[in-house]
Amino acid sequence: MQTAPDPALLLARFQFAFTVGVHIVFPAFSIGLAAYLAVLEGAWLRTGRQVFLDLYRYWIKAFSIVFSMGVVSGLVMSYEFGTNWSVFSRKAGPITGVLLSYEVMTAFFLEAGFLGVMLFGMNKVGRGLHFAATCCVSVGTLISMTWILASNSWMQTPRGYTIDPATGRFMPDDWLAIIFNPSFPFRLVHMGLAAFLSVAFVVGATGAWHMLKARRAGAIASEPVRVMFSMAMWMAAIVAPLQVLAGDAHGLNTLKYQPVKIAAMEGDWDTEGRAPEILFGIPNMRTERTDYAIRLPLAGSLILTHSLDGKVPGMKDFPRDQRPPSPVIFFSFRIMVGLAMLMVLVGFWSLWLRRTSALFTSPVFHRVVLCMAPAGFIALLCGWVTTEVGRQPWTVYGLLRTSDSVSPIVLSSMAVTMAAFVVVYVIVFGSGLGILLRLLGRAPVEGEQGASPAHPADVLATHTHPGIAGPIPGEGA
Repeated sequence: MQTAPDPALLLARFQFAFTVGVHIVFPAFSIGLAAYLAVLEGAWLRTGRQVFLDLYRYWIKAFSIVFSMGVVSGLVMSYEFGTNWSVFSRKAGPITGVLLSYEVMTAFFLEAGFLGVMLFGMNKVGRGLHFAATCCVSVGTLISMTWILASNSWMQTPRGYTIDPATGRFMPDDWLAIIFNPSFPFRLVHMGLAAFLSVAFVVGATGAWHMLKARRAGAIASEPVRVMFSMAMWMAAIVAPLQVLAGDAHGLNTLKYQPVKIAAMEGDWDTEGRAPEILFGIPNMRTERTDYAIRLPLAGSLILTHSLDGKVPGMKDFPRDQRPPSPVIFFSFRIMVGLAMLMVLVGFWSLWLRRTSALFTSPVFHRVVLCMAPAGFIALLCGWVTTEVGRQPWTVYGLLRTSDSVSPIVLSSMAVTMAAFVVVYVIVFGSGLGILLRLLGRAPVEGEQGASPAHPADVLATHTHPGIAGPIPGEGA
């Protein structure tokens, strides 16, 4: 029989979920935007077209804001590992701590070394060196993502370790097995594509907004607006279908190594072949059934196993105290998939409009793209909720429970810090988001002038690391 969860533990998990949920948007934005800036500068150097330089100067201002917010939001979690999750840090630290130190020695130094040149050196160094700096920052964000996902993926599918019988600590035995654990390649590709796709829709929505404004004014959008909109729609048309394929491969991997997560995602309680797909329902953890289920015959087996006769696992095959909260990940998964399908449709729609020469003249399409501005980030957050809540009740899957990973904490202290986090985050990141929206509300113009933060030290002095959040022990409700 499952015992009632400790309120302090639930609040600690929610606090970490809140801080990492806010944080992860900014590194994903930085990853995609840094790559976009590298493409823009490379296109300018190759073609000599002023429009690419104009767009580079426009979007690097947004990058500096997003990057800075990623730095600030990432600092909090470093302390939370020690204050709220000290047992996890002590036991898993010999592996996760080393992986994070690899990130510092590679991504951190690469980004810190070239960020100043990228932001402030356009008119101070040669074109080739500045382009190299932009590429190094972009590569640094990708390296950061790689190490963080290696660490987090090890928590999902741990390999290459031994457990010290005296201390219960996870000790490294095979670093290649630790880094290249079974879920790592799938999650790395899935996250990378998510970052690129999220930024593509932000760039596309910005272009759509300015084309709609120009249309209302009876004018034609500037060349930089049309070029960035076109580039964003190419990215959506190419990456969105690839993301669906990557997600399918990730699902097959999860079915193999974490079948109870798949059962909870699907709302399936009994293992069966030729299983239907539950399109909608309300999983009930108490009665062990999914109420109000709308089923699509055979589709569950076909989607999950690529066979009409494939067996789909049910949660009843697993002890009650090892089941993740199905209602949370059932709906987060469907929101993610629904948004992914919408992004695919928008990408294909853009191809059709491009073929009919209506890509820049269809106000209906522009309004749809504008509404899709946050779609990539919402899907990304829902994907992380599905992955991380689906790992519960474990921090290290099958080996270390979340309830055994938490520090000695009391409910009152958690409530006070949670309230403080909410207030401070709303003020700080609400202000940052307002500045970003105001910046993007002005259309890029021909001959765009560069603008940077006041001084390199304003960014570098606080730069610890803007990368994706580290191992995530306490997310979810």
